[in-house]
Amino acid sequence: MKRFARTAAALLAAVLLASCGASASPEQPRSAPGQTGSAPGHSGHASRPAPVASPLRPGERFVNLAMAEPYTPGPPNGGTDDYRCFLVDPGLTGRVSLTGAQFEPQNTAIVHHAIFFRLAPEQARRARELDRSTPGQGWSCFGDAGIGDAGWVAHWAPGSNEVLLDPKYGYDLAPGSQLIMQVHYNLLGVRGDPGTDRSGIRLRVTDRRLEPLETGLFYAPVELPCTASESGPLCDREAAVRDVGKRFGEGSLTQVRLLERYCGPVRAGPTQHCDVPVEAPFTVHALAGHMHLLGRSIKVELNPGTAKARTLLDVPAYNFDDQSLRPLPEPVEVRAGDVVRVTCTHDAGLRALLPELAGTAPRYVVWGEGTSDEMCLGIAITSAA
Repeated sequence: MKRFARTAAALLAAVLLASCGASASPEQPRSAPGQTGSAPGHSGHASRPAPVASPLRPGERFVNLAMAEPYTPGPPNGGTDDYRCFLVDPGLTGRVSLTGAQFEPQNTAIVHHAIFFRLAPEQARRARELDRSTPGQGWSCFGDAGIGDAGWVAHWAPGSNEVLLDPKYGYDLAPGSQLIMQVHYNLLGVRGDPGTDRSGIRLRVTDRRLEPLETGLFYAPVELPCTASESGPLCDREAAVRDVGKRFGEGSLTQVRLLERYCGPVRAGPTQHCDVPVEAPFTVHALAGHMHLLGRSIKVELNPGTAKARTLLDVPAYNFDDQSLRPLPEPVEVRAGDVVRVTCTHDAGLRALLPELAGTAPRYVVWGEGTSDEMCLGIAITSAA
């Protein structure tokens, strides 16, 4: 594991290297007085069309990819969430650098997010074998690409569109590389037939060799109890944790336990943070924050509480429908021995305000892949220092 967590699959290695601390606020954030039936900034799924592509820069070209055939989501284990991975072939006969990407969700009513993972040729062979051995199109892949440490090279969540960085940087794609397109389908609140989906992506590539980019992920736990007006069996933390394992598998259960272990003792409350020590230097170019429907705010800080403290990302009013990648005014160098802190605030009171969550059982919310669960994730686009 290099530097810090690079993909969801790297969480287990990342937290083993981290000494983390979690905090809890004494009171839950309150919704605005008189606010009922809706929560501005938390509509669940946006259907805005993708923007017109920015002009190609010298040496760049577009490569358009799509799923081989439409897919009908089928959430397992009685849940409402389906993570499905599809192998897509960019047809690379030579080495290229990926300088931009625009995901194109076809069925925006059910697409929660998408992540694209890079596969070296030997990894691609394993992915093809997994695809052939799995009934239907693609394979189930809660949490990661399902085949080990595949590199994250692009992602989409509502409100995020193509962001162009300095043209001297790009993700390296070797000849014969393949991509895994992981799509999270959310059927929460869907009435009747959800329909099919045939999403795609527009890649921006160049044949020039550029300084390579990587995607780094910084995690913090979620420990959000039921509100004072809620009750039910899943308001018990251990029952809620077991339910996450039942719906998403042992890997998801392990994530909760490791965050609990390495981000300090569990202290229930709306605000949590985790401090991640840096082992090797890197440069940060852009960041995004990811939470689900109960998210209120997210912040990523470097060396908090010290003379070197600076804020890398601050989203004080989180909007699920605006998870855009935010370039830094200038790249920031992070050195070995520095500490990156991620802090998130969630609001269980939003559960009563959001149509998507209407009718869902009250629960103690922990880290989980489902739309009715939560995450606290800082996504950083980085290069070698």
